[in-house]
Amino acid sequence: MEETWAMIEAWCAKHAPDVLQSLNGPASEEAIAETERELEVQFPMDFRNSLLIHDGQAFDSPWMLYGWELLSLERIKSERAVWKGLLDSGDFDGIDSDADGEHIRTDWWHADWVPITYSGSGDHHILDLAPAAGGQFGQVFRMWHDDGERLLMGTSFADFMARYAAALESGDLVYSEDYEAIVSKNDV
Repeated sequence: MEETWAMIEAWCAKHAPDVLQSLNGPASEEAIAETERELEVQFPMDFRNSLLIHDGQAFDSPWMLYGWELLSLERIKSERAVWKGLLDSGDFDGIDSDADGEHIRTDWWHADWVPITYSGSGDHHILDLAPAAGGQFGQVFRMWHDDGERLLMGTSFADFMARYAAALESGDLVYSEDYEAIVSKNDV
């Protein structure tokens, strides 16, 4: 994760200094363990290692990941609490997503899914701690709050972030002053 974050930081220093400035410092081991206990999950090592570099980004800053906020541990807990409350109240009973069922479960929401980004309107990239039989623990997929599509974005958190860094380097992602975010070059 250190190499990937170094690439992202270097790109941001050159093209999006406000995004670089918005990155939080490292989370403590204690904060990570407390969050795992509270969520009743265990994070994959690559995600833990990333948190030890940057605990997400400041909420009120230009958003980093595909135009979405990279969540801190506190924001992860608050976003997941919303989804867990809906799940526990039965809001998703009998509702399936359009996930492939091979890599990603067809549940609308699962208790072992951890939101790691936020779009501003209820959409997330999910750290999948309960993949379907053909998926991988810790894979990352994108979900929309009101659409059943679930798109696999990385076979692990490290893979997801490496793909993101490569998209920055290739110019597929750019900083947009209009959106105040790093977005696809096709969106500007």
